[in-house]
Amino acid sequence: MAPFLKKFFPTVYRKTVEEKELDSNYCKYDNQGLQLFTSSLYLAGLVATFFASYTTRRLGRRLTMLIAGFFFLCGVVLNAAAQDLAMLIVGRILLGCGVGFANQVLFLIFSSCQLIYSYFLINESHYIFKTLIFFLSLLQILKFLISLVSKIVIW
Repeated sequence: MAPFLKKFFPTVYRKTVEEKELDSNYCKYDNQGLQLFTSSLYLAGLVATFFASYTTRRLGRRLTMLIAGFFFLCGVVLNAAAQDLAMLIVGRILLGCGVGFANQVLFLIFSSCQLIYSYFLINESHYIFKTLIFFLSLLQILKFLISLVSKIVIW
C-alpha cells in the first residue's frame, strides 16, 4: 500500500510515515482525494443502476451484461495504467458503472436460469454474508474500543 500512497496520495503517505504522533487513522487518512477515490466506485454504481434498469428494459439482460463487462474491463485497464489521480478516479467510476449494470441484471439471471431451491439458497446466502460482514465489522470496532480503553487505563 505504501507505493500506491506514495504515487497517488503523497500527503496521506507523509501523514502515515512521518507523523508518528498521530494515533488515529481518522487523522492520517483525512484527505478529500482519497475519499473521492473510495466513494467514486459506490456512487457510480448507484447512478449506473438507474440507467441499467432502462437498458435492461429496452435491450434485454444479455446486452446489459455485455455492457457491464465492457465498463468493468475499461475500468480495470484504466486503473492498471493510471498515471495520476484523475485517471485512477475515472477508472473507479467505470468499475462502478460495471458493478451497477451487473447488479441490475444479477438477480434476474439467477431467477430465470436456476432452479427455485438454488435461487433461494443464493438469495439467502447473500443475506448471511451481509450479516457476517456486519458482525466482523462490529468485532473490529470492539477491538478498537478495547485498545482505546487499555491506553486510558494505563495512563
